[in-house]
Amino acid sequence: MNTSAIEAISLSMHAGNAIPYIGPGVLGLDNATNPLPGSHAELVGYLTAKTSVPYKIRTNLTAAAQFIENFKHRSTVSRAMTAAFTAESQPTALHQLFMKMPLLPLVVHAWYDDLPQKALRSRSAWGMVQGVSQAEHYGNWVHYFDAKGMPVNIDATVGQNRWKTVLYQPLGSVWPAQNFLVSDSDFVEVLTEIDIQTPIPESVKQLRKGRSFLFLGCRFSTQLERLFARQIIKRSSEKHWAVLPEEPTRNEARFLEKYNIERIAMPLDEFVSAFQKKQWVNLAA
Repeated sequence: MNTSAIEAISLSMHAGNAIPYIGPGVLGLDNATNPLPGSHAELVGYLTAKTSVPYKIRTNLTAAAQFIENFKHRSTVSRAMTAAFTAESQPTALHQLFMKMPLLPLVVHAWYDDLPQKALRSRSAWGMVQGVSQAEHYGNWVHYFDAKGMPVNIDATVGQNRWKTVLYQPLGSVWPAQNFLVSDSDFVEVLTEIDIQTPIPESVKQLRKGRSFLFLGCRFSTQLERLFARQIIKRSSEKHWAVLPEEPTRNEARFLEKYNIERIAMPLDEFVSAFQKKQWVNLAA
């Protein structure tokens, strides 16, 4: 089953018809001691080590961030998030592999690090669209940046035509402008509008049409993770894949079935190795 799925993914990626959707789990590749938080649990642990929060929310990332924002100011949250994701770290083998695909119209990166940006620097004509917090940028859902990290004030369609690759980071990113959606209030604002797709950039809406998504390093165990994934893949292809070695929870299994996301039950590093071999075969054919 995995062999046929990898073959289909390889052909789809090579044709530019599959979109990588990268989650925090990819940070566990290559280097088991990666200094960047690679899960919600690791990140909330980092935040609560810096600032005391009530015991009952110490393991809840969005609630802990909200408590810090309420009692220590939003700038404290931003500084802590920036510190968590500025440790020196290099792109993994997965980043290097997928960011060098011949055709890469869109990448979705649902975490706060800047490893995709680093991996994309070998490409030409790419740019970023990042979610921003209403607490810091009221009235704006996203900001655009070019490959050098400079803000660009352009229409989404113009950006799409100018850039061969769009990196969409719905939660924001540490680079270039330290924008983060992380607290309860951040997500309440977005979720109020996301059903009607207001926070989704027009370039993403256009680029996802007819294309499949490949979820890498993602889980769908929380309602927030499922909501974002569902809204981002809306009106795309009817076929998707997720590399998910762990047995899915009941909610995850329902989500995968409902949105026709084929589970590839193998460790991420094994998938990357198998995919790379398949790419060489297809390129040589």
